[in-house]
Amino acid sequence: MAVAAVLQAASLATTTTWLDAGAFRKEGLIGAQCVHKIVSARGPCAIRASLSKDDVAAPNAFAKVLHNCPTCVAVAAALLVPFSSTAADVDVDTERVSAISEPSVLISGPPTKDANALLRDALPLDNKPIKEVQKFLEDITEEMKDVRQATLVLNQSKEEILSYIAESKRQEGDHILTTLNEELEGFQKQLEEKDSSIVLPRQKELLRLIGDLEETMIAKFPYEIPEEYAKRPLLMGRATLEMKVLVKNNPNVKDAVLHIVLDGYNAPVTAGNFVDLVERRFYDGMEIQRSDGFVLQTGDPDGPAEGFVDPATGQVRTVPLEIMVEGQKQPIYGTTLELQELGLPKAKIKLPFNAFGTMAMARQESDNNSGSSQVFWLLKESELTPNGDSIHDGRYAVFGYVTENEGLLANLKAGDVIESIRVLHGLDNLVNPSYVVRLL
Repeated sequence: MAVAAVLQAASLATTTTWLDAGAFRKEGLIGAQCVHKIVSARGPCAIRASLSKDDVAAPNAFAKVLHNCPTCVAVAAALLVPFSSTAADVDVDTERVSAISEPSVLISGPPTKDANALLRDALPLDNKPIKEVQKFLEDITEEMKDVRQATLVLNQSKEEILSYIAESKRQEGDHILTTLNEELEGFQKQLEEKDSSIVLPRQKELLRLIGDLEETMIAKFPYEIPEEYAKRPLLMGRATLEMKVLVKNNPNVKDAVLHIVLDGYNAPVTAGNFVDLVERRFYDGMEIQRSDGFVLQTGDPDGPAEGFVDPATGQVRTVPLEIMVEGQKQPIYGTTLELQELGLPKAKIKLPFNAFGTMAMARQESDNNSGSSQVFWLLKESELTPNGDSIHDGRYAVFGYVTENEGLLANLKAGDVIESIRVLHGLDNLVNPSYVVRLL
């Protein structure tokens, strides 16, 4: 096998450093991780992978790391192939390593790292013509071929596309479709003038219109919420929020204004809980509590409670772990996506940890249903890991993405203050709110 050959050809040592799971409620709540270092003559390369304490004690621990993390396979291969160490220096059980799949199998395709693209793909929609137009626009280069193809499909399929628009949203859909046609025509003219500077901004605007058009095709919420969660605050659709952060000790950035899209189609309970807290002004004035280069986290209130205490009950309000898998009618609740358990060996997560600024609910490692008010944003994006193959996918509930100014997240540090979070639009999708309606 290719991977076994790479490992045998390298001088390799593995060291494992554990984060104390007991400290996660204050430190991060994104689960135990270990940092594996492939050490060579050219220095260490830190690789994050999924491994349990039981695995560490096992003789095939490193093999399991590679099996669970396609990125480890690819990076290990890239780093180690040029080295000329002997197989005797490799402390790996090669018989067990040979059971690892080939990288070409593990890495099934390039990841989608753009938050808006992930949100478009996550819509509960099956409309072939508009998805075909979307694909052409996503593949746009400085050449005109993709723009012409997108325009051709849009014009040829106009009536079919219109037929998918919900009756209650027909006027809005017609307007978006007309605007989309006009924008495509203008784009073609600019490309004819060889103005390459307009490609990325035009592409972004066209894809925004595609996303807006696709949302007009969703007539109603696509499934019934399970009875045990039906009376909770629920986001039955999407909402766009604005978060303003006061940056304290950064001479280059004083204020950060971020836009976040929450996806209630795929995480209605989790997203509804957050919007409900936002409307309570729960996060206003709260500090960023963790920034370690991997995640940014907040939501732990003052006092002994580690989540939002509901005044109506005097207890911490929690939400269940909520994971939507493609092909399922509703999210999976209360359990991590253990493939052997659920029989979903090729499960595709609808909201994966692939974009910089992925937003998810923090929880105790030992309790899947302990999420409350602590949330985190991923400060990494996947270069090699296909959608749904991150070590966090299926273990933590993603419920939104930062869609504007996400790069500013990297400038935020513990101690910076969230001045406010406000819902810009989509508040009408929140049902069963627990807050008192504000008059201001």
